[in-house]
Amino acid sequence: MADDPKQYPPEYVPLEDRKEGARFYENDYRVRTGDIDPEARVRLDGLARYLQDVANDNYDAAGFAETDPFWIVRRTVIDVLSPMVFPANFHAERWCGALSTRWTDMRVTMRSTTETSKFHPDPRPDGHIEAVGFWINVNDQGMPSRISDELMDGLMTMTDEHRLRYKAMNPEKAPSPDEVELPDREHVLRSTDFDPFKHLNNAAYLEAIEDELVDHPDLVASPHRMVIEYLRPITPGTQIMLRRRRVDDCLFVWMLIPGGDGEQVVAATVTVRTIP
Repeated sequence: MADDPKQYPPEYVPLEDRKEGARFYENDYRVRTGDIDPEARVRLDGLARYLQDVANDNYDAAGFAETDPFWIVRRTVIDVLSPMVFPANFHAERWCGALSTRWTDMRVTMRSTTETSKFHPDPRPDGHIEAVGFWINVNDQGMPSRISDELMDGLMTMTDEHRLRYKAMNPEKAPSPDEVELPDREHVLRSTDFDPFKHLNNAAYLEAIEDELVDHPDLVASPHRMVIEYLRPITPGTQIMLRRRRVDDCLFVWMLIPGGDGEQVVAATVTVRTIP
């Protein structure tokens, strides 16, 4: 796949629906004020936290903490077909959309029922989010590991795609500084951004993207897709620089961290684009 951003994003392809008759996990949640922007829209980092909550609850309900305890996310795709806003309850459904022996595409649908309040007295549309995460089963050393037979048996009944392969959706190679219109911007990390493994929490990456979207309000004013691909872990004390490029209806962001020989390497890539 070429790494010229002008060839991106690829053609929009809607996420596939659940296989007819397949089992799935479901639960109800509440939109919280800590996850919304000044317009009461649930931010991308808020949606990422909800996806983590649903995954954790699904994991606990399935009872595989002993056989398959460690998972990492390689990519998350979030389609905001209609934004979730506050106040609202939302219903989440989660299932396996595709898998191989060591990784899975875990699909999630979230639909919110928007309420009125003293601060938001006028009726607003209900929310509809479709998402998929590429989850890798790893061992205690962080290396890809075979999914247990018991879990595999359950996941295989949810999908007919049993030979899942990873293919990048974002351009991994960052343009040089003189190829972009804006100078690199530092994103300052906080101690609260890190998980128990001293890695930057998946949702914390998207807080940096929300800072960028302030200058691109048109991208979130209509249905849009966000794709984040995690390439390297970010640990405490790491300096992050954001390289940005806007091409038509798509914003590209490369999250750069120090590498060897004083060079910068890409830790994550993000695209936010309108859905045609």
